[in-house]
Amino acid sequence: MRIPTLLLFTGLMCGISTFANADDSTNTASSKLNVLYIMADDHAAHAISAYGGRLAEVAPTPNLDRLAAEGMRFTNAFVTNSICTPSRAVIMTGKYSHINGVYKFTGLDQSQPTLPKYLQSHGYQTGFVGKYHLHTNPVGFDHWSILPGQGRYHNTEFIEMGDEHPSGVVRQGKRTGYPGSHSTDIITQKALDWFRETRDPNRPFFYMLHYKAPHDLWQHAHRYDDYLADVEIPEPANLQDHGSGRSGPLDQSHQNIAGETIHTQFTPEIKAMAPGPEKRRFVYQEYMKRYLRCVKGIDDNMGKVLAYLDESGLAKNTVVIYTADQGFFLGEHGLFDKRYIYEEALRVPLIVRWPGTTKAGSVCEELSLNLDYPETILEIAGFPIPDDMQGRSLVPLLSGNVPNDWRDSFYYRYYYSHFDTPSHYGLRTKNRKLVYFDTRDEWELYDLQADPKEMHSLATDPTSASALMQLTTQLKSLQADVGDDPNDIGDSPRTGNEMLDRFERERAKRQAASQNN
Repeated sequence: MRIPTLLLFTGLMCGISTFANADDSTNTASSKLNVLYIMADDHAAHAISAYGGRLAEVAPTPNLDRLAAEGMRFTNAFVTNSICTPSRAVIMTGKYSHINGVYKFTGLDQSQPTLPKYLQSHGYQTGFVGKYHLHTNPVGFDHWSILPGQGRYHNTEFIEMGDEHPSGVVRQGKRTGYPGSHSTDIITQKALDWFRETRDPNRPFFYMLHYKAPHDLWQHAHRYDDYLADVEIPEPANLQDHGSGRSGPLDQSHQNIAGETIHTQFTPEIKAMAPGPEKRRFVYQEYMKRYLRCVKGIDDNMGKVLAYLDESGLAKNTVVIYTADQGFFLGEHGLFDKRYIYEEALRVPLIVRWPGTTKAGSVCEELSLNLDYPETILEIAGFPIPDDMQGRSLVPLLSGNVPNDWRDSFYYRYYYSHFDTPSHYGLRTKNRKLVYFDTRDEWELYDLQADPKEMHSLATDPTSASALMQLTTQLKSLQADVGDDPNDIGDSPRTGNEMLDRFERERAKRQAASQNN
């Protein structure tokens, strides 16, 4: 594996620029595909009705379902690190966290090659609106308008291109407020304004439209106040699982759906309830209604976006990708949030509409990763894929073909950050999952065919000793293949800003010390 250096990047970009000048100058928007990349924050796949499940009937998502009906729905799309900022860095770079330098909530080193830089150098008009959450000022975009950090749901503020702070730190930039706005609505409006007023019709575009929703604190637009008010949301079968003693690493975390971490924002009546199964059910109902109201806002706004693409004629030449930065627990195992390698947090929705190439209503069951997105988009745009990216282009799958050597497993790693969720790494195959919680020195092993809800770890089952040994060997091999050092605990982030790096290293050490105590 070749880890990119500044020298390599400079030479590579010079070569790309030469190629772009020689080749792309004769191309117009009509001869290149546009790419509209839409990403929500914490949107679980099982909160989209096209994916079925217990929520499909009570909280349908007709516009996202339409996209799935007109494109391909991936049922086994996953992330390599189920946490917001690292996942976004993976998508920007096509590299694992230990390579791109973003292990936790630290800034992306913008001196390294990124997807928008590549596309911009090839003549694409690049734009971004919404939740960015990479903490260092964006690079590679012709236009951007981003939320500062998590951003506000109501009376949303943005940092506009040109108002960034010279320190390179996003949160220090000048903020422009939009009184009376809701983030989902204003992000969509800003995107449509860019398309109507700023987009160059003579150039192909790559546009990233990123929603804040449905991230906590789940503050939906007020027009949805009564949505689902009289509906009882179906519970997952394992809602009461957390605290059972089944899994020490699971019980350690504060992601308990009835714990102090989540329900302090809810009603005084819920907070005053005594701990127990009944309280968990009350919190679950309140949590899910707030979450699904945020999802409803996304789906309604997706309808506006799809309608504009139809009306403008762009739909026929634009690849639309919808996904999330990671999955999310919706009460499964008694949890909310993400971070764990368990299925609900690991899996993401991935829907791709590619007119003329992807069969409408098709479904892909192959293992795919957020690591694959940059390579996929570069190939869709017709440009070479850098050798140092670590994923694989999904274009063959989108074309209805499965390469003989397509992956049958992948590597995952989460570094400690919040909620006392223990750090861990592992692998997932098509039918099994092996997890090692490194700070606890504990293993978990799951048979995903016999136990899809991951309720019974087989790591200490004598009859699974052979499978445990085999998967452990495979895990070590995958770890070596991606260049990860198990002793690298993520306490040396690389933001490209020396002062910020020093601050983040000290914070990481404090977090690690807290975890070990």
